[in-house]
Amino acid sequence: MNNSTSVSVKTIAFFLIIIFTAGCFTPTTQAKPEPEKQKIMLALLLDTSNSMDGLIDQAKSQLWTIVNELAAAKCGNGSRPEIQIALFEYGNDDLPQAEGYMRMVTDLTTDLDEISERLFGLSTNGGDEYCGYAINKSIKKLNWSESKADLKMIFIAGNEPFSQGNITYESACQLAKEKNIVVNTIFCGDYNEGIRTSWRHGATLTGGSYMSIEQNQKTVYVQTPYDDKIDQLNNDLNKTYIYYGSQGKSKKEMQMRQDQNAESYSQANKVKRAISKSSHAYKNSSWDLVDAYEDNEEVLESVEEEYLPEPMKEMDTEERKSYVKQITNERESIKKEIQKLSAKRKQYIADHKPAEASENTLDQAMVNAVKALGKSKELIFE
Repeated sequence: MNNSTSVSVKTIAFFLIIIFTAGCFTPTTQAKPEPEKQKIMLALLLDTSNSMDGLIDQAKSQLWTIVNELAAAKCGNGSRPEIQIALFEYGNDDLPQAEGYMRMVTDLTTDLDEISERLFGLSTNGGDEYCGYAINKSIKKLNWSESKADLKMIFIAGNEPFSQGNITYESACQLAKEKNIVVNTIFCGDYNEGIRTSWRHGATLTGGSYMSIEQNQKTVYVQTPYDDKIDQLNNDLNKTYIYYGSQGKSKKEMQMRQDQNAESYSQANKVKRAISKSSHAYKNSSWDLVDAYEDNEEVLESVEEEYLPEPMKEMDTEERKSYVKQITNERESIKKEIQKLSAKRKQYIADHKPAEASENTLDQAMVNAVKALGKSKELIFE
């Protein structure tokens, strides 16, 4: 090979490398990260001392009412916020004294079945209620977002003086304020007694809401002509969940248990749960292939066959993809039907609200506080 040919080959190779390198780094080939969802982050701190059976009962019976109200929220850009809930108990002698008689029951999570399961596992026992300690611990224990766009709230409910314990509520609320977390206080008893025992002052320190409730007030359910149909659709919806992974089957069983827990209060409460399950707030990507495939289509290429339900074990990847798409369409159709009936049900309840229904309950206190503060985060509640 002569020198001119060698130079020519080198020149061509050089330009090919330049073109290839430029193509690799061109901005159009780089995946743009999806914008982070706005979040509603709620930590619920429940007093589980002896006198609080009514409060725990309200929390169990009203969980899905609260979720449905949160699920109705829209961000300023029209998207839906991600809802995360954490659960703590405090004031219970069964809990370690060294931990201030409190424990984290669940971390901040989108797993609503887990929240329900743990909530139904709570029981009461006598103890000392240290509100300042509980607030301080919940702030430090949880992975709170640093975004100022997110709505971050603590709800603490109890009936003993707010000032008990060796960590002052003032210092705990100051820490919350520094982290843009709003503390809302719910006194279980007379409104003025809650003021005298510093519950209102605690809320005031962070710009939160102070509320008093009748913790022994029973939840009043309104039966509607749409309940049976929604209940039937819930059964159909359950059939669209395809478990996978080592915990998939147990998570599916938990889903069924939470239907039963909700129904233990009334069919109407189970219907409220079904409505929650038809909303964006109820998502189970960690164990359900339909939700997981929506997040990442490659999940079907790595799923372990031994943890799949029988119909899918013999399928190849393409057959699994086709099957999941079919089930996805079925689920969306069922969800839309539940949402349509939910709107009619909501109107029926508004028109037939019983006189004995109380506004002075845990769910109303929480929902009112979230809506009041949500406006400052450009959240719109339908």
